[in-house]
Amino acid sequence: MSRRYDSRTTIFSPEGRLYQVEYAQEAISQAGTAIGILSSEGVVLACEKKFTSKLLDNDGSAEKLYILNENMVCAVAGMTADASILVNNARVQAQSYLKTYNEEIPCELLIKRVCDVKQGYTQHGGLRPFGVSFIYAGYDDRYQFQLFTSNPSGNYSGWKATSIGANNSAAQTLLKKDYKDDMTLREACDLAVKVLSKTMDSSNLNSDKLEFATLSLSKTEPGKTIRKIWAGSDIDLLIKESGVLDEKKDDDE
Repeated sequence: MSRRYDSRTTIFSPEGRLYQVEYAQEAISQAGTAIGILSSEGVVLACEKKFTSKLLDNDGSAEKLYILNENMVCAVAGMTADASILVNNARVQAQSYLKTYNEEIPCELLIKRVCDVKQGYTQHGGLRPFGVSFIYAGYDDRYQFQLFTSNPSGNYSGWKATSIGANNSAAQTLLKKDYKDDMTLREACDLAVKVLSKTMDSSNLNSDKLEFATLSLSKTEPGKTIRKIWAGSDIDLLIKESGVLDEKKDDDE
């Protein structure tokens, strides 16, 4: 009986559910974990690379991290092809706002505009929802540093620390336990490594399996943001200094 309802994006089931949206969210739960942590000095985004190969010609570019404009970076979980379309839409929206008003678009306004596109794909026949969730890290003059997530339904919400993708529940539990409001950016990075080390399926943690990005303020130019997608050498150094490898050795012993 349910086949009548899950074959169309626009038809509600008797329980009031849109099965196609739920299927899209299920696809995201199979993707690599992505987490975001808000600190007093900036925002950290960290992602698990689900599929890696030594034969892949990866020129150092990130697979799941994207720069949207001068003040925003995002992480994705799900279908990266769908993510590319929405990222491109967000970049166009951001540059259009900058051209019109000569200032960067507020973080929440940009997220709302992208979510409007995602929501539209849940109410028109012949379309399917975007199979991707986002974590947005942003900064603006009014609300300072911000962290948001959005899902295929077009819903979005603000967070202090959050996760999407595989092992989402376990990651959220660890973040609830260890998150502090007054964390520095470095402490947030260490927490991100710790959470991923305990939620990832792989026992060997290194830069081949992780992507990192941070958003912070420049110490020399007031109001200017620094968006950094970390190189592999920086990630390996962070993992080493965070001490998670020593903890894993102790657990194995």
